[in-house]
Amino acid sequence: MGFLAPWFLVGLAAIGVPVFVHLLRRNVTTPRPFSSLMFFERGIQSSTRHRRLRYLLLFVLRAALVLLAVLAFANLFVRRPVTAARGRLLLIVLDNSFSMRAGTRFTDAKQQALETLASRPPAERSQIIALGGQLEILTQPITDGAQLRSAVESIQSGDGRASFADLGRGVRSIAESEHGPIDLHLFSDMQRTSMPANFADMVLPNNVSLTLHSAATGVPPANWDIESIEAPVELHNPKDPKLSRVRAVIAGFNTPNAAKSLSLVVNGKAVATRKIDVPANGRATVEFAPLDVAYGFNRCEVRIDDSDALPADNISIFTVRRADPERVLFVHPSSDTRSANYFGAALASAPQGSFVLQSTPAEQTAGLDPSRFAFVVLSDAETIPSIFEHALEQYVAKGGGVLITLGTGSTNRARIPVWGEGVRETRDFARTGAVSVSKVDFTHSALAQAQPGTDIGGWADVRVFYAASVDPGGARVAASLSDGTPLLLDKQIGEGHLLLFTSGFENLTNDLPLHPVFVHFVDRVVRYLSGNLRLAGSALVDSYVPLRSAPGPASVLANTDVIDPEGHRPLSLGEARTAQTFRLARAGFYQIRFANGQDAVIGVNADRRESNLEPIPEDVLKLWSKTGSDGTQKNLSQDQNRTPVSLWWYVIMLALLTAVAEAVVASRHMGTQREAV
Repeated sequence: MGFLAPWFLVGLAAIGVPVFVHLLRRNVTTPRPFSSLMFFERGIQSSTRHRRLRYLLLFVLRAALVLLAVLAFANLFVRRPVTAARGRLLLIVLDNSFSMRAGTRFTDAKQQALETLASRPPAERSQIIALGGQLEILTQPITDGAQLRSAVESIQSGDGRASFADLGRGVRSIAESEHGPIDLHLFSDMQRTSMPANFADMVLPNNVSLTLHSAATGVPPANWDIESIEAPVELHNPKDPKLSRVRAVIAGFNTPNAAKSLSLVVNGKAVATRKIDVPANGRATVEFAPLDVAYGFNRCEVRIDDSDALPADNISIFTVRRADPERVLFVHPSSDTRSANYFGAALASAPQGSFVLQSTPAEQTAGLDPSRFAFVVLSDAETIPSIFEHALEQYVAKGGGVLITLGTGSTNRARIPVWGEGVRETRDFARTGAVSVSKVDFTHSALAQAQPGTDIGGWADVRVFYAASVDPGGARVAASLSDGTPLLLDKQIGEGHLLLFTSGFENLTNDLPLHPVFVHFVDRVVRYLSGNLRLAGSALVDSYVPLRSAPGPASVLANTDVIDPEGHRPLSLGEARTAQTFRLARAGFYQIRFANGQDAVIGVNADRRESNLEPIPEDVLKLWSKTGSDGTQKNLSQDQNRTPVSLWWYVIMLALLTAVAEAVVASRHMGTQREAV
């Protein structure tokens, strides 16, 4: 027994109020001399006793009412065993991650799960969960044995990566609604790479007891895998020695020195074979060059010709798209030729892709079709023909990309072509000293860098002498100057994007074209606006692919189409019109037609952390199993295995009855008795 709000017990001092009231009303009679009692009527002694009894009963009821009110606010409770609150729940979790494909692990684990399910009491509630790339709850807590068995048998081996942190979060969520005891049975290979960096993420609640069923016994088997592939996403010239090559890294886990044979397969045909020595528990790199592929999307793979404990990771797939160099339209004023030279030089130096720059004065663009170009650059173009601007607006809405720069011609510009907004003011920093770039959003695809460093990825050295101030509105500010002026803005229109650079590329408004970061910036902008970032050659299982840019009206009218590795269309008709992203749930080649009309073929591989078959050490497994209700990790006392049951409702009902009784007794005690005539 205890109190959930013990501070309210201070209110017990209010019991002194009835005591004070009754002492105040006590009738003390002083004896007085009287000559004769012959004129007094004989009274009945018992009536005086009854009033005295009612007087004491009223005092007790009033004191009890105050006591019950205080106990109600203090929330009196008693502890009951957990088993008295609700019935037990059997939670069966079957690991169907990629590593369970090794040997007969998955088959053995499923059989053990079925045996555990068959041995449960018929009236015990049970729930089935699959642990793969995502924690998939297959049933609610039910007692139907046939439905539970069907759920276990329906689980198939997957390509995802198991995470015991996800399991811990999922079980904690279930325990919030299941206040009774939970018997968790985990059937897994207990892979070490499934553990989170923080052990606390996999700790289980107090009412959960964990039983581990390991499908991996003995010494971890030797396993080799294709750890990584470096290959071009797009190839324009197979004779280019910088891009026309494939580099693969083979890794061994618990392996001896071995000679391995690797093959490069393009569209189902082995085009090259290499032999390589892999050190014990080490890595080796092999290169295939040149890479000769046909036009269009080519389905490629590097595979280890020998077999081992996990044959599924001996193949790594990717796609290479061969196409002619795409054209980029660079629109500029007739008086500006410097911007095109700087941009063209950076474009030619970009390591990814191959583009041909077509430089055109703004007044000569009336007859150009933007859809014939990978993307369009408007370099300080104050005005452009209205027919060309209208074509650009349609081009962007359907998925095209436009980069707009504002040079010295932006002074008091009422309207920026295609962007729509005007320039609020221009800021000439040359008079007071150049400003620097202070904030860069490296999560933006046009600015992404793996390790920017303390120099903000090279942007800290850039000096800006002139910039235009533009109201961002609904645009995303990707970079800004030290005085807060936005430098790079991204506005989404339909399926396309507009990038606005509020300075120029002519080496007059800033010195960005003279810094190495300019080449990286142009390379990322080209890939972002041309859409090539979404046409990645490979991806990991359980990653997401954006199908459309926005849920606006233009996106609703544009369908997407996805064909999975089995040749099925996983999206319904409704999802094809509205889905924003798609989860790559299986390994293999996916064909995707995006909402903007672009096609892609993406090779999807399992996470290579699943290739390390080393299990979790026994001492860690014992520590994990003790974090639930049956362990000593939390030093649970007997009281912690009992659940508190509040008596608030009963106390309130008793207080209500006491109040009614007090009112009845008080009315009879305080009432004026009529004298008999």
